[in-house]
Amino acid sequence: QVQLVESGGGLVQAGGSLRLSCAASGSIFSFKAMGWYRQAPGKQRELVATITSGGSTNYADSVKGRFTISRDNAKNTVYLQMNSLIPEDTAVYYCNAARWGSSSPYWGQGTQVTVSS
Repeated sequence: QVQLVESGGGLVQAGGSLRLSCAASGSIFSFKAMGWYRQAPGKQRELVATITSGGSTNYADSVKGRFTISRDNAKNTVYLQMNSLIPEDTAVYYCNAARWGSSSPYWGQGTQVTVSS
């Protein structure tokens, strides 16, 4: 069982930046892809960004040009750099690791991001 631990959330003013980290207890090489999802109060969880084992990235339209996902394989860590934050980015952000041959990904416990106007 792999554990994913998110960190880096907090309260920031609109226009500010945060960097989220997701540290895996095992090698992230073993995952097909890793990603960040978010869930705002009263809304469904939604995709924010993903990065494959080969380094290909994908972003939700709402964060393109503002957020950047990256990975450090040596540290078994995935990052989400969030710039130009807006109040609509307020949510709990979850790290996700998609496994080869399985439809059940691993999830972290989430980290709160709050953007004030």
